[in-house]
Amino acid sequence: MLTLPNILTLSRILAVPLLAFLLWWPDWELGYGLAFGLYCLMGITDYFDGLLARSSGTVSKLGIFLDPIADKIMVAAVILVLTAQGVLRGPYVGDMHVIAGLVILIREIAVSGLREFLGGLQVSVPVSQLAKWKTAFQLIALGALILGKALPGWNIALAGLEMNLPHTVGLATLWAAAILTLVTGWDYLRVGLKHMD
Repeated sequence: MLTLPNILTLSRILAVPLLAFLLWWPDWELGYGLAFGLYCLMGITDYFDGLLARSSGTVSKLGIFLDPIADKIMVAAVILVLTAQGVLRGPYVGDMHVIAGLVILIREIAVSGLREFLGGLQVSVPVSQLAKWKTAFQLIALGALILGKALPGWNIALAGLEMNLPHTVGLATLWAAAILTLVTGWDYLRVGLKHMD
């Protein structure tokens, strides 16, 4: 059962504590640089585990079970640690950027529960193209927020304020992901409600 794709998926789960450790000190630029490298490596393994499983015909029930869990654990851990360390803070709205992270976490939990419920009814909910865009924005956002702490001097002047470029991109794409999260979450909920009477 431990095929190469499954090993790659498990490696992502096992790397989460190290990623959280590296993110724990927001003023440790080297730690955030290493965290950014690890985060990118985890994203690459996410791409290749599915590709390898499909191309080699080794898609397994274990892989189908673990892959979305690995993604959700990584995203949740990064959002929680960045929130705890005050990284989800920015101009104009201060800590309100945490709301975008909260929306993403709530949707992930709700959709996981909905998929489990529908799975018991033998109802499949395919991933929409919009949900794939949501995931892309989400991954870019978290990577950019990590990179911003690794490169604190990468600043630009914007609307009369001096802002860290990766951090600003990270906050903007986090809100884009949160908006798409609401849209796609509602789409999944509509499908689910049809099977709840």
